[in-house]
This record gives sequence, C-alpha cells and structure tokens, in this order.
Amino acid sequence: MRRSTTIMTLSALLALGLWGSTTVQAAEVIIYANQGAASGIRDLAAGFEKASGHKVVIVTAQGAAFMQKINADEPGDVVTGFFPAGLDDFVKRGKAVEGTVVEFARAGNGVAVKEGARKWDISTSEGFKRAMLEANSVMHSSAGTGPFSTRMFQKMGIYDQIKDKIKLSEGRLVADYVAKGEVEVGIQQTNVIQPYAGTTYLGPLPADLMEYGRFGAAVMTVSKNKDGAQALIKFMVDPANAALVRKSAMEPPAR
Repeated sequence: MRRSTTIMTLSALLALGLWGSTTVQAAEVIIYANQGAASGIRDLAAGFEKASGHKVVIVTAQGAAFMQKINADEPGDVVTGFFPAGLDDFVKRGKAVEGTVVEFARAGNGVAVKEGARKWDISTSEGFKRAMLEANSVMHSSAGTGPFSTRMFQKMGIYDQIKDKIKLSEGRLVADYVAKGEVEVGIQQTNVIQPYAGTTYLGPLPADLMEYGRFGAAVMTVSKNKDGAQALIKFMVDPANAALVRKSAMEPPAR
C-alpha cells in the first residue's frame, strides 16, 4: 500500500539517521535537481559544502532528460522532485529508499513582462485579473506549477474569456519567450521566471491566488555514499538553513 509522505515523521528521521548526532566522513555527494528545485539546491549545496567539507555535485536536467537519468540508474546519492507524488513514485519503482523522503522547499508562481513594457500592478487579485484581461497574450508552462494557472483562471471566472490567448511554453523558459517579445505576460515558478535578462519581474501572484508546488528529496537506492546523502538531506530540511532556501525565491515548507 502506498505510504503517505505528507509530513516528515520521527520514523523518517530515524531512517535517515538524523535523530541524534553522527559523524560523517567528508566525501562527494551527487544530487539530482529538476528545474523547479535547481536554484534552491544550488544555494543549499554551497552552504552544506562550507559547513561539512563535503563536495556536492549537482546534476541538472529537465523533464524527460531528468527522468532518463534516474531510470538509467546513473550514479547519484540524492534525488529531488515534486512532493509527495513524484518522490513516492521513485520509491515505488525502487529508485529512492523508502522512509527517506522529506519535504525541503515550496514555490508558487510569479509574473514577468518584457523589459520596458507596460507594468501592471498585480499585488491584488483584482489587479492581476485586469492584467490577464488586458494582455494580448499570456504564457505558462505545461508541467510543474504550470497547470495551477488553469485552475486559477477558472476559479477567477475568466478562463473562457482568455483561453484563446493562452500559450504553453515548449522546451524553453517562459521568461525567454517574454524577453524576445513572443508573449506579453509570462507566468512561471517564482524561482524559475526570475531573474532573467530582458524581462521585468512584476512579483509573485497575490496571496489569495497562490498555489504552491512542494519539493522533496530522498536517498537514491544506487547511492554509494548514503551517509553523505543523509547528511545533505538533514542540512536541507533544517529550519536553521531556511535563509538559503529563500535566497533563490523559494520558501521553506509550511509547518
């Protein structure tokens, strides 16, 4: 039966060896970072290296390329993904160690326009609604936190009015389309859509419209350095390191 990983329990801490103090010999730790979590992982990895003496190797890939690496059992110690479903699937398929899945960050969506273009005030839901109705074109991604946009537009009651001008990004960051003038307004995860040259970031979605994507990490079954993997994950979920998560426009998990 599928085991719930909605919260990090004492049993997960015990499985990770995080309860109590342990001494871990410094060594290389390989972590797989999907696009949605990569920026946060870079800051966390740098902090972990400084604090532990470990060398962290970050392997980044998007979509199918990311999954191909995991499915091929390429060398690695920690895998990240959407929490809980994505990592639960890794556990189910034998790619991640059961009992080691924990949430370390979350992120919602933000909005950008081309540099020098009109800057709508999206600090309120009414202001954001006005921007969506007045813009000539709107783009969001088809994966990750992208599908949140469709639900949001439906909730706001404007989906039918704007559906014909909504575009989905294909193989490129939404901000790249915005910077090149191919779309007027771009919506993507806050830590992915900014900063990006040639664009102006208008800010995150208003709080009453925000929906968060949650990100977790787990020890990989192919890991040859499980002690190092456990130490890195412990660092990633430690509330004392929340500033490193926020540094890249992500947020620590809701507690």
